[in-house]
Amino acid sequence: MRATDNQGSFLNRISIRRNQVVSMDGNHEQELEDLDLFQKHVADRFSDLLSSTSDDDSVLSIAWLRKLLDAFLCCEAEFKAVLLMGRDPSQISKPPLDRLVPEFLDRVVKALDVCNAAAHGVESVRHYQKLAEIVVAAFEQKPIGDGQVRRAKKALNSLMLTLEDKEGSTHKSAERTWSFGRRGAPSNKDRSTAGNFRSLSWTMSKGWSAAKQIQAMSANLVAPRGGESSGLALPVYIMSTIMVFVMWALVAAIPCQERNGLLTHFPVPRQLGWAQSMIVLQDRIAEEWKKKKEKNKLAGLLEETQRLERLGLSLIEFSDSFQFPGEAERLEEVAAQVSELSEICKKMEEGLVPLQQQIREVFHRVVRSRTEILDVLDQGGKMSAPTM
Repeated sequence: MRATDNQGSFLNRISIRRNQVVSMDGNHEQELEDLDLFQKHVADRFSDLLSSTSDDDSVLSIAWLRKLLDAFLCCEAEFKAVLLMGRDPSQISKPPLDRLVPEFLDRVVKALDVCNAAAHGVESVRHYQKLAEIVVAAFEQKPIGDGQVRRAKKALNSLMLTLEDKEGSTHKSAERTWSFGRRGAPSNKDRSTAGNFRSLSWTMSKGWSAAKQIQAMSANLVAPRGGESSGLALPVYIMSTIMVFVMWALVAAIPCQERNGLLTHFPVPRQLGWAQSMIVLQDRIAEEWKKKKEKNKLAGLLEETQRLERLGLSLIEFSDSFQFPGEAERLEEVAAQVSELSEICKKMEEGLVPLQQQIREVFHRVVRSRTEILDVLDQGGKMSAPTM
C-alpha cells in the first residue's frame, strides 16, 4: 500500500491552506477538518489491513507485515503534515504539547531500538529459510533413499533447534552504545547525534528486552479528553498508538531478544472510530500469542515460521521411521509437504529482504521526523524566550 492519491491531495491541501492568510475562525474550522481527514485515513488503512487477512495474506505473514509498514509510513507522513507543515513553531511548544511531544519523541527512540532488533530478527528467519531449502533439496531427489533422509533429518533437527531459540539469543553477544534516549525534554545535543542513526548496524545490549521496550512505549499512552480531543494532542496520541501497535506486531512476529512478558494488551479506547480495526487486529494477534506461550513455542507468530515448524515436525517423524523404499502412501504425503515447504521458502526468498528494507525505511523516516520536530521545538523555544 503505497502513498495513495488521497494522501497526496491531503498533503497538498494542508500545504496550500497554511500558506494562505485566513481568519482565525476559518482556520480553526479547517484545522478540525484536517483532523477528521487524518482520522479517516488512519481508519481506512487499518480497515484495509484487517480485510486483507481474509484474503491471501494471513495476519503476520511476510506480505501482511509489509502492508502494515507501508500503512505506518503513510500515516507518519500525514501526521507530520498535520503537526508541522506551515505551522507557527510556538504552537507545539505550548501545553499540553510541551509535554506530549517530548513523550512522543521518547517513543520514537524506543521504536528505533525495536526496528534494529526486528532487522536482526529477519536474519534469523532467513537462516530458517536456508535450512528448509536443504530439506527440500534432499527430499526432492527421487527415489528417496537413506542418504537423502539423513541429510534432510540433520537440517530438520537444526531447524527445530533454531526455532526453539525463541529469544533471539544469537544477537545477545555484543554490547550496544546508546546514542540517545534520555527522558525529559530533548536538547541540542540529542539532535546532534542524529547522524549515528544512519544504519542498523548496532547490536543490542545483553540486558535489552523487547518486551520491556514495548511496555515502556505504551506507558502514559492516554487518549486526550475534553478540549484536548479536538486539538493537536489528538494526532500526537493517534500516531503514538500506531507506532506502539506496529512495533508490538513486529516483536510478536519476528524473533527478538527477550520477549518474555510481552504485552498482550495496551489500552485503546474502544469508542474511538479510527481505532476499531486496529483493536480487532490487536485482539487477534494477542490471542495467537497466548496460545503459543501456553505451548512454550515463542519463535514468533510470523505465518511462514509457524508453517515451517508444523511441516518440520511431521517430516522429522517421517525421517525417524523411514525404511527404504518407504510406503507409497506415506511418500505421497511427504511429497505434498515438501511441495508446501518449497512454496514457503519461495515466499521467504521473495519477501524477507524487502521486509528488512522496509524496516530500515521506517527507521530512517522516524529519525528524520524526530530531527524535524526537534528543530521546530527549538524555533518555538527561541520565539517564546524573553528578549533581553
